[in-house]
Amino acid sequence: MTDAAELRRRTAEFLAAYPPATTDRLDFLRARFDAGLAWVHYPEGLGGLGAPRSLQGVVDAELAAAGAPDNDPRRNGIGLGMAAPTILKYGTDEQKQRFLKPLWTGEEVWCQLFSEPGAGSDLAALGTRAVREGDDWVVNGQKVWTSGAHNARWAILIARTDPNVPKHAGITYFACDMTDPGVDVRPLRQITGEAEFNEVFLTDVRIPDAHRLGEAGDGWRVAQTTLNNERVAIGGMALPREGGMIGKVAQTWRERPDLRTHDMHQRLLKLWVDAEVARLAGERLRQQLVAGQPGPEGAGMKLGFARLNQEISGLEVELLGEEGLLYDDWTMRRPELVDFTGREAGYRYLRSKGNSIEGGTSEVLLNIVAERVLGLPAEPRTDKDVAWKDLAR
Repeated sequence: MTDAAELRRRTAEFLAAYPPATTDRLDFLRARFDAGLAWVHYPEGLGGLGAPRSLQGVVDAELAAAGAPDNDPRRNGIGLGMAAPTILKYGTDEQKQRFLKPLWTGEEVWCQLFSEPGAGSDLAALGTRAVREGDDWVVNGQKVWTSGAHNARWAILIARTDPNVPKHAGITYFACDMTDPGVDVRPLRQITGEAEFNEVFLTDVRIPDAHRLGEAGDGWRVAQTTLNNERVAIGGMALPREGGMIGKVAQTWRERPDLRTHDMHQRLLKLWVDAEVARLAGERLRQQLVAGQPGPEGAGMKLGFARLNQEISGLEVELLGEEGLLYDDWTMRRPELVDFTGREAGYRYLRSKGNSIEGGTSEVLLNIVAERVLGLPAEPRTDKDVAWKDLAR
């Protein structure tokens, strides 16, 4: 059984063999994966040691103290937080060997081809079609709000493979090669001026059956693993006290006494407490993950994340007054990551509006919490037993 002392010993031996100061960054990351120190709870040979998930922090702390490079996790958040756990649970041995290492090292960035113009909140209504032709599936359709598609090498994709059964039953899950000539990525410029999102058109894209995850027609169940991990990745990220947006407002409050009012003080105190409660709740949720896959509780964390970000960024703009209306750069650009704390208050205020939409709308997540966490009666659904092809659209 691998314990903390054993992991420290393994990490020390690894650092002796691959000194961070003299080892190429990519070589270091590849070697770390091979040594089982990438994500210690994964199986041996897949970047892990089969150790408890809670011990990852032991390795990370030792490597950080030695000045080791990381794998730039924000750049490949979808790959690390959503694609990897889905591949681990449903992928074949060949798929795990092919995809997990370059995903973890950041050599191959992933995106998510789920939402569509007519299937956002009701994702199971998706209409992108995948038709079997020999050993391949031919895919046609359109996806939207695809974060980072312009940087992605691979995508997790769900498509309709059987229109003659109810909508949840006729979906299949694939790994899609974003370099296929039928993949057309077009930027969507947002209210922030940036185009981190994209719309993706798929025209006769050929996906080998070997890149299917799970059984044909079982894609909705596979997608639940992705979605549950997505909500934890968004709403339950590890932060220090005063990490994230609340830290920026608290810093301004301390450094700018000329901006303070009694009302602002009361509102800041409330949001500071709310942010700390959310941070601790996220830590509790991550500890629960040690026992297995994330459940619907992640929906509650993501709900709180969206509300807090929007309220905190609103308070920050009010606190700054006229300065809060300033905006540093409206240049159209396609960034590699979202930087909430690296820019000014105006950016945070505008970008946070998307938090209640991305990763599942707040309205849908409220239903998930009500039905799957609190056990309340489900809303009436008249389309559950109707073939997808017969649904009104």
